[in-house]
Amino acid sequence: MANSKTNIPSILEAVKEIKKGKLKPVYYFSGDDSFGIDSAFKLLEEKVAPLLTSDFDKEVFYGENKALFEILDAAFAFPFASSKKFVIVRESEKIKDKKDLLSYADSPPEFTIIVFLHNGKISNPDSQVYKKLIDEGFLFESKELKGKNLVNWLVDYAESKEKILSEENAQLLIDIAGENRNILEAQLEKIFAFLDKDIKEINHKVIIDISSSLKEYTIFDLQNAISQKDKARAYNIGNKLVESGIEPAFIIYMLTRYFTGLSRINELKEQNLPVETAARLVGTHRFYYNDYLRARTLYSDAEVFSAIQALLKADLSIKTTSSGSANVISILIAEILG
Repeated sequence: MANSKTNIPSILEAVKEIKKGKLKPVYYFSGDDSFGIDSAFKLLEEKVAPLLTSDFDKEVFYGENKALFEILDAAFAFPFASSKKFVIVRESEKIKDKKDLLSYADSPPEFTIIVFLHNGKISNPDSQVYKKLIDEGFLFESKELKGKNLVNWLVDYAESKEKILSEENAQLLIDIAGENRNILEAQLEKIFAFLDKDIKEINHKVIIDISSSLKEYTIFDLQNAISQKDKARAYNIGNKLVESGIEPAFIIYMLTRYFTGLSRINELKEQNLPVETAARLVGTHRFYYNDYLRARTLYSDAEVFSAIQALLKADLSIKTTSSGSANVISILIAEILG
């Protein structure tokens, strides 16, 4: 199938306008980032709430259970007792025929705000309906944040709570918790709750200490056990990580990055680089660099190579077989530690 040439505006554009109180009559939120969709919807709901004086003027529909014409009929009905009517359409991706949106988008009633929540990417954005929604400024897409964008989001989120989080420590938090923004937000909220109100900066010690105080294992605990060749502890932590919902793909990615970094230690030691520079080249936080130095004394070149081969095998296994997550990680640890 040919790639679509249609560009769907970012949901961040909608969020910017909603924050200013500039509300549209129609919103169609789509995309593979459920966090972004939920956040935009909650903001919209918050802004619409003061306009609703009766519960009867807020209606919720599900795409699987209603035909679109029935939903739009409700949107065309006058408010019961409010200045606006708020119509929410969840699981919009399950609406089979959306052609009625063409005429609705042409002249939506000014007394109704309707929001469609579409889980996942739109597979046919070049279709007449979606092009119409784009032309009218009603369609938005929420994409998962990666890399620098995700780091910036964490820094901004902390700032919104009057806390300071450096980019380096934001990356540390991502390394610990993964890239899911729902999980990252939950981790930050735990940090805010445990942090003394007078302390503004969230540094690496705060992040590590709070993870420990909550008795939560992190990927760094697994790396530490493996770096010390502590097989029993590595098995235990690996199983706990999987049980807590950490994806095996993330564990494999982080351990691959770890052993790739470990393979460079001897070369970097010969260059006598500052710790901050060497840690960055290895791909770790300076807080963990000494652990890499100690681990390299325990792992020969052949063992590092063997570990990387085991990781490639595990990565292939999760992509091509139906092996359980815990089983894949247990076999991986066994092959790394022998």
